[in-house]
Amino acid sequence: MTIYAEADVAAAGDAPGLGQSLENRHVTMITLGGIIGAGLFVGSSTTISQVGPAAVVSFAIAGLAVMLVMRMISEMASSLDGVQAFPDFARAGLGHWAGYLSGWLYWYFWAVVVAIEAVAGAKIINAWYPQFAEWQIGVALMLALTAVNLLSTRTYGEFEFWFSLIKVAAIVAFIALTGAFVFGVTNPDGASIAAWTGYGGFAPKGWGVVLAAVASTIFTMCGAEIATIAAAESKEGAKVIGRLSLSVSIRILFFYVISLGLIVAVLPWNEVQPGYSPFAATLAAIQIPYGSQIMTALVLVAVLSCLNSSLYITSRTLFGLARHGDAPQWLVSVNRRKVPARAIVVASLFSYAAYAAERLSPNTVFSFLINSSGATMLLLYIMCAVSQLRIRRRLEATAPEKLTLKMWLFPWLTLATIGVMAAVLLFMAASPMLASQFWLSLLVAGGLLAAFAVMKKARG
Repeated sequence: MTIYAEADVAAAGDAPGLGQSLENRHVTMITLGGIIGAGLFVGSSTTISQVGPAAVVSFAIAGLAVMLVMRMISEMASSLDGVQAFPDFARAGLGHWAGYLSGWLYWYFWAVVVAIEAVAGAKIINAWYPQFAEWQIGVALMLALTAVNLLSTRTYGEFEFWFSLIKVAAIVAFIALTGAFVFGVTNPDGASIAAWTGYGGFAPKGWGVVLAAVASTIFTMCGAEIATIAAAESKEGAKVIGRLSLSVSIRILFFYVISLGLIVAVLPWNEVQPGYSPFAATLAAIQIPYGSQIMTALVLVAVLSCLNSSLYITSRTLFGLARHGDAPQWLVSVNRRKVPARAIVVASLFSYAAYAAERLSPNTVFSFLINSSGATMLLLYIMCAVSQLRIRRRLEATAPEKLTLKMWLFPWLTLATIGVMAAVLLFMAASPMLASQFWLSLLVAGGLLAAFAVMKKARG
């Protein structure tokens, strides 16, 4: 299995290569942009309303788990020659079947995200310009950002750099304004964090609910691994991943925990409305002019950023699958700007089909697509962690000098991370609200494994 994985990676190196036009600043912001999205600005309202102020703990646990996965990725990227794209770590650690499964699952997840973000963006713009139908706006957004991706990797990187910079600047400004209010600088009543405990306590519904909420909060942080995809088109490759993955994860943990801690210090948790941005409600509570309108515009930026990155990821993942022989070989092609134009077009076509399903069959086909990708990232993270266990053992026995960047407290932290993510999956399976996502995600994974078996048999 190991020999096959190494030969497979070597063969992939003979295929046409992507350009290396991304700089470190692009990769940093692309990674941040993949994590800071509507899940933070809007989705956090559901967690706060269900958990109370202790939602901060739920986000901290989820962020810690993602940070540990990124540390594993850093170790593998720095020690394996020719392997740095996220789906390929499973290929290197577990074999061809795992590379096939992780690649197609990763592509499927982000292709569905494209349609979801297009729907969200269309709803926001439609509220401003009702003369345009939502489907028209959604298609226009997807076409525009597909064109951005087709122009050049550098163009995509610049768009994502500025999208992400706006989001990061907005969060920093939010923390500064809300922090000044909470600590009494701008609050006429003085410093106060009474809302943390004043409405039934810090964990009003018990600590079991706090731990259960990790199942939903961890999905808002998925996307840090985008650094591995973008690094393939940067000048320093794996070195970028080693430097960025940990630092970016720490920054994200800081952004989430600090900002949400300030929100629950200002707003009574039982007044937070699910589906409405708690950031906007907080700005309104501390009387920041036009706070709601500013946050709506920011959510749109977050949606466009995620849509832009999702199109990029789906195309590069499809290109990588083709290089390994797991997708049609005519996709292994780049144009004169070193852009995999065919992979971009094909990847976007599935997303257009998914968006059409939302308009024509929102309660059946589109609902299936959303639910069947619900547990996908956790499955992928678990495969990545198991791969790190095997690769680390192999390198310790054969080439310990390659382990220049190591996972902390190996193997215990790796095993603990796997345990946390497995526990989240078990919770999903036992939860009436989340069970369909768990089982449908397994159904898609099973279908892909069956397709791999058919492909393997056909090739002899």
